[in-house]
Amino acid sequence: MQHPVQLNKRATDYLKEYRDAQTLLVAGSTSTGFLQNWKPPPGQLYKLNFDAATFDSGSGVDAVIRNAAGEVMAALSSRGEVVSDSEEAEVLACRKALEFAIDAGFSKLIVEGDNSVVMSSVVSNTPIWSRLGVVYDDIRHLAAGLHFVSFTCIRRSANSVAHSLARYANVLDEEAVWLEDSPPPARDALYFDLSGLNE
Repeated sequence: MQHPVQLNKRATDYLKEYRDAQTLLVAGSTSTGFLQNWKPPPGQLYKLNFDAATFDSGSGVDAVIRNAAGEVMAALSSRGEVVSDSEEAEVLACRKALEFAIDAGFSKLIVEGDNSVVMSSVVSNTPIWSRLGVVYDDIRHLAAGLHFVSFTCIRRSANSVAHSLARYANVLDEEAVWLEDSPPPARDALYFDLSGLNE
């Protein structure tokens, strides 16, 4: 059971997300260059999408791992700590997503996120001396232990499943994990991605 205030907030958030998605779909129908669709990974690789969302009380962190058929192999939605900016939220989400994928037993990954600063910093060979440098070092260390990994920056429209799960974290009291099951908060976004594959 949840408090009515939480249920009301959750319903309001879902309504806003639905309206934003409808606006995005309408914009996409008139400007195809703006939208980017999610693409499945090739062969035996898995695709790890991650995202972060910020709230007044903290942040939301998520990860979703899918196979070449677009099926969800594992997904995570978790509340994160209070962050000072979007770069901090996204880099912490990237580290959490990689840790989750490794713990779930995946070692051949294409990692996608929609923050260009974070994704370019992760693949950069130059040391990062900012306050987030140690987090970037953690990500590189985790990636070095994988059999295969590549990092790619994508548009938000190709990261909608991860975005849905990150926003869902705002109503969670504890971490939510789905194994070989579609997470209910992201089913519409998953359906949209799969329908794009069949066109």
